[in-house]
Amino acid sequence: MELRNMTLYSVFVRNHGGNFRAVAEDIPRIRALGVDAVWLMPIHPIGQKARKGSLGSPYAIADYRSVNPEYGTMEDFRALADAVHESGMKLLIDVVYNHTSPDSVLSREHPEWFYHKSDGSFGNRIGDWSDIIDLDYENRALWDYQIDTLKMWAEIVDGFRCDVAPLVPLEFWLRARREVEQVRPGCIWLAESVEPAFTRDNRNRGMVSHSDAELYQAFDVCYDYDIYGDFLSYVEGKTPLGAYVEALERQEGWYPADYVKLRFLENHDRPRMAFLFPDKTVRMNWLAWMFFQKGMALLYGGQEWECVHRPDLFDPDPVPMKGTAPLTDLMRRLTAMKKDELFSRGAYTLRACPGDVLMARWELAGRQALGIFSLKGGASVMPVDLPDGAYESLLDGRSIPVESGLMATDGQPIILITDKR
Repeated sequence: MELRNMTLYSVFVRNHGGNFRAVAEDIPRIRALGVDAVWLMPIHPIGQKARKGSLGSPYAIADYRSVNPEYGTMEDFRALADAVHESGMKLLIDVVYNHTSPDSVLSREHPEWFYHKSDGSFGNRIGDWSDIIDLDYENRALWDYQIDTLKMWAEIVDGFRCDVAPLVPLEFWLRARREVEQVRPGCIWLAESVEPAFTRDNRNRGMVSHSDAELYQAFDVCYDYDIYGDFLSYVEGKTPLGAYVEALERQEGWYPADYVKLRFLENHDRPRMAFLFPDKTVRMNWLAWMFFQKGMALLYGGQEWECVHRPDLFDPDPVPMKGTAPLTDLMRRLTAMKKDELFSRGAYTLRACPGDVLMARWELAGRQALGIFSLKGGASVMPVDLPDGAYESLLDGRSIPVESGLMATDGQPIILITDKR
């Protein structure tokens, strides 16, 4: 399966049942959504020093080579990996290689591998990350240790989501990829790439900070934070739909032909979909659009329940997951649609239409997927390049009439897959 056809599901173990065994028990349900891969946020022990909140951030790691005892044992983790693989999914874990907790194993055993302030003490270069200290990749012995660690985990997992990947030298990632490939052929590399302003500010301070275009040399998938500001500007009503569409189209010219973006409406660092879009119709349009886009789709644990609250990173904050998630059926339709080769190999176009309607199209070998998304939830009438007749909407089975080359919508999202021959 190509990466553009995949759906990735993000799990914060602490808030998703609390341990590896609980997550393993939920794997059949996650798989039934049509998910192809599970990404576990950091699974390692969390530092005590400078800890934020009662439990600390999972991104303040104390030991890269062990698991958080609050989640279980290494045997429990292996059992979870087995459950994921037996279900037919792949497993990714978080790699946090820019920094560690101040009391990490490495800070004790190899203080020379860290960035130090002018007074010689440990430090970090991002001010509000007060619970971590930065590693210094000028030390090549650090490269050996980190890559050996990746190879260890690659014996168990299928890929890595790399936290703030731009802040670690590209040459390191290139070497890591080459060596890990010998252990796990086809390993998936997902970079948490960052907003352009963050990249610029870091570079102005003399830091390593790679753009998405650079990261694609080493990574298969990058976040779409490069256009997240354009997305928010449109959602907040500051800019028109056309500006958001133009930002999406810029990606086609910036990146390699086979680029893959991670498309999301929420994640552990950003507001929930149901918070951003309290109107149900608007929310369903954005969800359908997320899956229709070019790239890998991301679901964050709890999104299927339309959770409004984003879980806390530092204190216990379980995701409410009781009963059947209300978006289960829709997500199953969307994940199944995503696996069609149209969405990985087809020619892709999009257009901003009057009434805040986004129209997108995939075409391949005489087939097409047409998506019409009313991003403000309003009804509209628009011209479409389809013969007159009735078409079945993939999302809900409704009959969608086309008359005189026009389609009327009631504000609900529409996806049609048709044969043009």
